[in-house]
Amino acid sequence: MNGAESLVHTLLNAGVDTVFANPGTSEMHFVAALDRIPGIRCVLCLHENVVTGAADAYWRMTGKPAATLLHCGPGLANGLANLHNATRGRSGIVNIVGDQATYHRPLDAPLTADVEGWARPVSGFVRRAASAARVGADAAAAIEAAQTYPGQVATLILPADTAWDDVGIPGVTAPPLPPTVVNILAIETAAKILRSGEPTMLLIGGEALREAPLWLTHAIAQATGAKMLGPVSPARIARGRDRVPLMRIPYPIDMALESLKGIKNLILVGTTAPVAFFAYPGKPGYLYPEDCNVHVLARPDEDAPGALAALAAALGIQQASRPRADDIKLAPATGAITPEKLAQSLAALMPEDSIIIDEAISYGRGFFPYTFNAPNHDWLQLTGGAIGAGLPMATGAAIGAPERRVIALQADGSAMYTVQALWTQARENLHVTNIILANRKYAILLHELANVGANPGPTALNMLNLSNPDLDWVKLAEGMGVAAAQATSMEQLNELLAGSLNRNGPFVIELLI
Repeated sequence: MNGAESLVHTLLNAGVDTVFANPGTSEMHFVAALDRIPGIRCVLCLHENVVTGAADAYWRMTGKPAATLLHCGPGLANGLANLHNATRGRSGIVNIVGDQATYHRPLDAPLTADVEGWARPVSGFVRRAASAARVGADAAAAIEAAQTYPGQVATLILPADTAWDDVGIPGVTAPPLPPTVVNILAIETAAKILRSGEPTMLLIGGEALREAPLWLTHAIAQATGAKMLGPVSPARIARGRDRVPLMRIPYPIDMALESLKGIKNLILVGTTAPVAFFAYPGKPGYLYPEDCNVHVLARPDEDAPGALAALAAALGIQQASRPRADDIKLAPATGAITPEKLAQSLAALMPEDSIIIDEAISYGRGFFPYTFNAPNHDWLQLTGGAIGAGLPMATGAAIGAPERRVIALQADGSAMYTVQALWTQARENLHVTNIILANRKYAILLHELANVGANPGPTALNMLNLSNPDLDWVKLAEGMGVAAAQATSMEQLNELLAGSLNRNGPFVIELLI
């Protein structure tokens, strides 16, 4: 058994059965081992940032890590943006990076790079395999690290000779440890604050955004008069007509500050204190008022759902009530295209248990209130602000949950970062409807010009314009093997969206907005 084969056996023994890959010469023995040893689904992606973004969403939907396969330092560098998003979303990924053979590395060949240096900022674990005999044990350690609650990127660097040498030994992984139990003092403190009657906000993140913890949070808020909000960019939220209609902190700085105005106590549940995405002249960095006291009920690495259950018990709340809104029969919107109408049609037409991938950027900010009464679904967002995550995430989510329909709400500018994901969707026949919001400009940056007090002229505005020439998403999609059509009205969108949801494989709707 060579080192590559020991790596495959270690992955399989730990339940890792999916690899998103863009391999090169250094990884050929690993590729060959994946061919010889059955049990792992190998998904080829035509750019490393598609590889890493797909692995991110796969974790969000399955709760188990996929492996990636990247080629040397530059391959890792190409995937760093979506590894950054995965890190911010606390996703578990076994990030395998091939490299020069151990004895060839000192020769400083063209692809030689500081792989460890590039990996560390986006990895909770980094290790370079020193020999084939160690590959299995090192892989087991990486898998354990990736599964450390709530999840993290674990990078294993695999020099070519450690893959081909014939002294491989499969590693054995320990079961994942449960999350840390919250200290009783934090629970008692939160209960005391909630009983005080002072204006209090519960800010909910991580695993507390699943259906049952959200209903428990809702019951606590109802019983105590507290408010509840989600973060600006959560990794996954359970939403729909039978679930809590949770709003998020808005992205625009002034709206974000307004959403926490007057709050005297902020209780963090599975998330961190909210801050603005950027610094703006004359505006604060933290989003809560200066006189607000911040309390931690559960850190992101602690058991937030368990903490909410203990808090409810301390407050004498026996069970979470589940009032639901009126069961209104939604109808698709008609007429001119607006964000609100798009959200209405989405809510009316999406199938039960859909997965929504949201990289709509500025156009999608108003979607949330108009999809509260939609069929039950999960909503996944861009967590780290590095655009180009949407199409790869739709790909990974569809592989992680093949029985569910994925609908990607995707801005056209950020879609161009990882357009190659469409090819993988076609190759794997994934059930994804990609709605490309084609405003042919970087609209978010036009807003940011005003927010930072810049005074743009023709040169600046031209750098934010995606016309001249216009992107043609029907041709781009068809060139990747994905059927596509353009919509210029809500009626056309409704017809295309409904039709796409009843077909096998991917589809692209270019929505001119």
